[in-house]
Amino acid sequence: MTAFILVPGMFTGTHIWQDTAARLTAAGAEVHTVALTGLDGPRAATDPAVDLETHIADVLAVVDSVGAAEDRRIVLVGHDYGIHPAVGAADRRAERIGRIVHLDSGLPRDGVPALAAVPDQTLRDRLAGATGNADEARGVLPPPALDEWPRWGSTAGVPDAALDRLTALAAPQPLGTLLQPLRLTGAAGAVPTTGVLCTGNGTSIELIQMLVRLGDPALRPLTDPRVTFFELPTGHWPMLSCPGELTDVLLRAAAGEGHRLEPADDDAGPGHMRPFLMDVPDVPRERHGNVDLYLPDAEEPRPAVVLVHGGPVPADARPTPRDWPGLTGYARCLAGDGAVGVLLDHRLHDLGDYERAAADVAAAVEMVRADPRVDGDRIALWFFSGGGLIAADWLDAPPAWLRCLAATYPVLAPLPNWGMSETRLRPARAVANAGDLPVVLTRVGLEMPELAATVEEFLAAAKDCGADVEVIDVPHGHHGFETIDVTDESRTAVRHALRTVLGHAFGTGAR
Repeated sequence: MTAFILVPGMFTGTHIWQDTAARLTAAGAEVHTVALTGLDGPRAATDPAVDLETHIADVLAVVDSVGAAEDRRIVLVGHDYGIHPAVGAADRRAERIGRIVHLDSGLPRDGVPALAAVPDQTLRDRLAGATGNADEARGVLPPPALDEWPRWGSTAGVPDAALDRLTALAAPQPLGTLLQPLRLTGAAGAVPTTGVLCTGNGTSIELIQMLVRLGDPALRPLTDPRVTFFELPTGHWPMLSCPGELTDVLLRAAAGEGHRLEPADDDAGPGHMRPFLMDVPDVPRERHGNVDLYLPDAEEPRPAVVLVHGGPVPADARPTPRDWPGLTGYARCLAGDGAVGVLLDHRLHDLGDYERAAADVAAAVEMVRADPRVDGDRIALWFFSGGGLIAADWLDAPPAWLRCLAATYPVLAPLPNWGMSETRLRPARAVANAGDLPVVLTRVGLEMPELAATVEEFLAAAKDCGADVEVIDVPHGHHGFETIDVTDESRTAVRHALRTVLGHAFGTGAR
């Protein structure tokens, strides 16, 4: 017998599990839903003293109520915020828990409060600084209104009636549950784990696998054979949008099924640290603070191309992006062809860092334009991967000296689970104001679907407004193809992009 214990997320109670619990029971499983103190029932009265430990105790009470038997395995399922009390409880009853299921949720860490997993950076900053509204001053976070749920995760697939009910039964979230650090002994780390990723909310197995290949040591435990993954093609609320499919996934997870990630290839090294796909010229490099200049052999001022790396990249990552071969290869090729290649390290270390990263890019551009070896009226900007969002500022109000904007396998709209619904950094919207600024977009055919969708959104918007966009396709290319897809097709695409960007940068005609 498998006993499922289902823990709801922020603002919600046991009611969200109604359909899933019924289907699991019909399949022969034992099911328990956890009523988190202060959250269950319509607009439940909330005690500001309720904190994360209170909710861990709620989960422990249910775990302890399940009879101990050799043939009974407990599968603890945490959705959204609910994974924090679930993991906290599993850490104290590790011998009782057969598997922990992270249902479209993060990875709780010892000493880190659940607030760190709240997708909205503005809200995180506000709550952390205790500068919120009257409700927050009383120790609670008001539940979302009907049109505010996307701020907390994609509602894709949720029927209107279910969304109405979700809103009607939502309760204020006690701030102590978000602000109190989670304390773990490490015992839960030995419990088998399954991640259920909702692709409509912006996460996929392929994306996680790519992050693992980047070599982040924090993600190495995800390659443990006891860790499995499933995907559901829906938004953040699968128990409301596809309870049947969710039930099937939970039963399979309990049986130990699921996709297993491949460990990073330590011999080959992380994908972004492999050699550039072409030979590059040996040109002088100067380092100025967080900015590197790759200089051509020229006496007169030359155009400059500023390369903006993606991310987020952990603050302690070494080497930093301006020393990654995929980027230095572009910079050296640009200098070899007569332009000043510029690389910078910006501070995109977390999804909440986009504003300061954008400021870093703007400051680097001004520094470069002031350099006497640079023709400040002939500048191109080239954005890669997650750095693509920063392009919005330059598309929205392109200065006269910006001769070209390029983007390679970019992210051109925030993903639903990034909590950036109110950000201005949306290239797919900003392109309407690009005027006649030339845009060069390198698109890879094997892109992750959630990222590819942002590119298609951008291209559709560009077509509607008549923007000048040239697309360079790499049909068999992956994200980061310059170091992992060393093929003639890839080389041709890189040469084409370099030639096109340089042609715009060196052009003397007005836009």
